[in-house]
Amino acid sequence: MPFTDEIVPAGAGTDDGTGTDNGARTDDRAGTENGTGTDYAEAGQVRPATADVPLKLTDPRKLRALAHPARIAILQHLALDGPATATACASVAGLSPSACSYHLRALARHGFVAEDPASAADGRQRPWRALVVSLTFGDEPGQPTAVRAASRLLIESLQARFDDVRADYLDRQAEYSPQWRSAAGISQDVLHLTADELAVVREQLQDVLAAYRRLDQVDRPPGARRVHAMFDLVPWFDPASDT
Repeated sequence: MPFTDEIVPAGAGTDDGTGTDNGARTDDRAGTENGTGTDYAEAGQVRPATADVPLKLTDPRKLRALAHPARIAILQHLALDGPATATACASVAGLSPSACSYHLRALARHGFVAEDPASAADGRQRPWRALVVSLTFGDEPGQPTAVRAASRLLIESLQARFDDVRADYLDRQAEYSPQWRSAAGISQDVLHLTADELAVVREQLQDVLAAYRRLDQVDRPPGARRVHAMFDLVPWFDPASDT
């Protein structure tokens, strides 16, 4: 699911894909968008069901509730792969089923997930489903200190989740085919541009990623697999010099 820093849950290690964007629309654009979107939670309206209508998070309690790598992994898994029990989520989050149950209940208290009895194979199962497909959050003028602090905590948790996904790949890199290994990788660069140009670059990158999100399996060509994508555009200058 996409997150943007604007947030949407990113891929959780299976073959479906969505994402998050810190400060702008992410994908896990099944992702989050920073500083845009509809504030459904606070307005009491129905939560977004598509990546094009992200849930805007402005409540610091909700931001902090999601700011945990395991909870992000669980929400991504449910959003990308459908309803699952705590036991099924355990392998994705790297936790015990009881620990997953705790995190699922915490996510449910803040409206991110809900129990889904209709998908249970029998009366003993307690599957959960995602209520949120796409999220957005981020810095805005006049934003309370508590919101900025909670947003930063969530950003750091999203980064930690991405690091976990990357570490898992590196641990098993030799098992992937040469074609996938040569196509994957990290790219770093230094840009010199105006704030307006940076906004254009970000939008262009988001549009490129969105074209390959393909949340519906029927849109995926043969051989398509899930890939975690994340880009970070960070001002690298003294803000006092911006006069």
